[in-house]
Amino acid sequence: MRYGSDSRFTAIIAVGLLIAFFAPGLVFGQQLQQPSPITLRQAVDIALEKNPQRKMALAETRAASAGVKQARSFLYPHVTFSETATAGDDPVFVFGSKLRQQRFGASDFALNVLNTPGPFGNFSTRFGGTWNLFDSLASWRSVNRAEREKDATDRQLERTGQEIVFRVADSYYAVLLARKQLEVSEQAMQTAEAILERSKNRVESGVVVESDSLSAQLRLATRKQELIRSQNNLALAHAQLSVAMGLSTSSDFEPSDALAERNLPATPLEELEKRAIEQRPDLKRIRSEEAAQQESVSIAKSSFGPRVNAFAGWEADNPTLIAGGGGNNWLAGIEVQVDLFEGGAKRAQLSHERAMQEKVAALKEMAMDAARLEVRRAYYDVDATRQQLEASRASIAESQESLRINQDRYEAGLSTVTDLLAAEEAARRTQADYWETVCRYYTGYAALELASGTLNPQSPVVTP
Repeated sequence: MRYGSDSRFTAIIAVGLLIAFFAPGLVFGQQLQQPSPITLRQAVDIALEKNPQRKMALAETRAASAGVKQARSFLYPHVTFSETATAGDDPVFVFGSKLRQQRFGASDFALNVLNTPGPFGNFSTRFGGTWNLFDSLASWRSVNRAEREKDATDRQLERTGQEIVFRVADSYYAVLLARKQLEVSEQAMQTAEAILERSKNRVESGVVVESDSLSAQLRLATRKQELIRSQNNLALAHAQLSVAMGLSTSSDFEPSDALAERNLPATPLEELEKRAIEQRPDLKRIRSEEAAQQESVSIAKSSFGPRVNAFAGWEADNPTLIAGGGGNNWLAGIEVQVDLFEGGAKRAQLSHERAMQEKVAALKEMAMDAARLEVRRAYYDVDATRQQLEASRASIAESQESLRINQDRYEAGLSTVTDLLAAEEAARRTQADYWETVCRYYTGYAALELASGTLNPQSPVVTP
C-alpha cells in the first residue's frame, strides 16, 4: 500500500511538472490562434481583391480589351511569310519552276524533256501582303462595336464590385447580429436560472406547488437550446463572411466593430430614383450593349456595299535552300468585289440584327422599370425600419422594468410563475427584436445604395 501511494504521489508530481513546463507554450499557442480583428472597410477591400466573382469580371474586361485590339487589326495591312520546299517530275511543275528560277534554256524545249522531265526541286521564299482599303466602313464599325462591348464589361465590373460590397456588408452585420443574439441568449440563460432558483426556494418553503419549478425548468431547457442555436449561428455567420471576402471558410477574422445604433443620411425618393437611372452600372451596361447592337445593324448594312482590296507579293525561287542561283519576281494589284447574289443571307442577317436591337431596347426598358421598383422597395424598407427602431428602443426599457416588477411580485406571492415567465419572454424578445431591427436598418440601407447605384467602399454604411 505504501509503495502504491508513493508511486501515485510521484506520478502526480511528474504531471504537475509537465503542466508547469508546457503551460506557457500552450497559452502562447492559444494567443497565436486568436482571430484577427477586422473592420468592415478592411473586409470590403480584401473582398474586392480576393473574391472570385470579381476576378471573373476582370477577366471579361481583359477579353473585351483584346476584342478591341482584334477589331482594330483589320484596319492595317496583313503581311505573311512562307518558305516552301517542293520536288517532283510533274511536267507543269518542272516547267514553271525552271522559269521562276530563271534557269530555263533552249534545251528545255525538247519534246522528251517537256513530256518526261527528270525530278526537279525548288525552294520558294514568299512575302505577301493584303490590305482592305474600303469595305463600306464595316471594319470601322466593328471597332466601334468592340469598344461599346468593352464599355459594357467595364460597367459590369463596376456593378460586380457593388454587389460584392453589399454581400460583405450583409455578412459582416450578420456576424455582429449573431454576437448580440448570443449575448441575449446568455442573459436569458442567467435570468432563467435565477427564476428556477426562486421557484425551487418557494416550492421548498411550501408557498407554491411543484408545477412552478417544473415550468421554470422547462423554460431553462428552452433557453439552453436557444443558446446552442445562437452559438452555431455565430459560427455560420463567420463562415459566410469569409466566403463573401473570397477566403476559405477556415479563415479566422473577428469583426472589430460592435453593433450599435447610429443615424445614416436620408435622401428623398425622387432623387434616389434619378440616381439609379443615371448612375447604376448595370443600366449603363445595357446602354452600351444597345450601342453595340446598333453598330451590328450598321455592319450588316455595310455588307451590301463594295469592297476594295490591295494585294502584293514577292517570291524568290532557288534550287537549294541556302545557295542562290535562282530568280525572283513580284506581283501587285487592286481588287474590287461586289456580291451580286448570295441567296438572301445578308438580308436575313440584317433582319436578325434589327430584331436583336429591338430586344435590347425592350430589355433596357424592363431594366429601368425594375431599377425604379428596387429603389422604392429598399427605400420603404429603410423608412419602416427607421420608425421601428424608435418603438423597439422604448420597448426594451419597458420590458426590463416589467420583468423586475414581476420578479418582485412573484417573490411577494402577488403573481404566478406564468406571469413571471411571460415577462421574461417579453424582455428577451424585445432585446432580440431591437438588435435585429438595428442590423436590418444597416443592411437595408446598403440595399438602398445598391439599388440606386451608389454603393462603394466609401459609403457611410461601410465606413462610419
